[in-house]
Amino acid sequence: MVERLMVLYELQLIDDQLDELEDLRGDLPAIVNELTAQINTIKEQIDTKEAEKKRSLQKRKQNDEDVERLKANLKKFKSQLYQVRNNKEYDALTKEIDHTEAQIEKLETESIALEDLVQKLKAEIAEIEPQLNALTKELKEKEAELKQIIKANEREELKLKEKREKVAAKVRKQDYASYMRIRKALGGKAVVTVVRSACSGCHNVIPPQRQLEIKQNKRIFSCESCGRILVSAEIAEEAKKRIQL
Repeated sequence: MVERLMVLYELQLIDDQLDELEDLRGDLPAIVNELTAQINTIKEQIDTKEAEKKRSLQKRKQNDEDVERLKANLKKFKSQLYQVRNNKEYDALTKEIDHTEAQIEKLETESIALEDLVQKLKAEIAEIEPQLNALTKELKEKEAELKQIIKANEREELKLKEKREKVAAKVRKQDYASYMRIRKALGGKAVVTVVRSACSGCHNVIPPQRQLEIKQNKRIFSCESCGRILVSAEIAEEAKKRIQL
């Protein structure tokens, strides 16, 4: 049982150091993630507007081609008016002329609306791009800061991770699962000692009888208030020696 308690506290000591290295990064990882998310959102907005602008330009081009074709037909229909032989042919031609003129007017009106939309989209993109550039610049600066911090502690972090891997391999699976669950729930500290008759994690008093039982190192005890695993001072001191902290 002593060994079981020892490796749990060793794991906690190593994770404490890894947490300290993580804390040196401050809010930078969160800031980088937030900036990246903002940039991706703006890029998606720009891509959507660019795609809509492209479709509008293509439709306007198609409209222009259709208008040219219809105008050619209109010219042909009007020239044929002088060649009609009866009222029926005249009525049919004038009907075609009216229909063609209506189509031309509709397409030209649509093209004007499309041109307005294209200009609107261009203005919106131009308004967004400076924001994108500013965020991209800020992201590069924050990434550089984060990279510098990571690089400064890279060797120590690698060493600690290797040490952690070895210690974690000695921890029983059920103990490791409990350790990680408590660590996640309570913000890092899963294994603590009794200091001045209280849990050093939540500072609630441990009953005298329970303190004696903890000192005997015969089983794993948890704080009744916070749920953290409690170990004796002797276990803690020996664990520090073993991992040279």
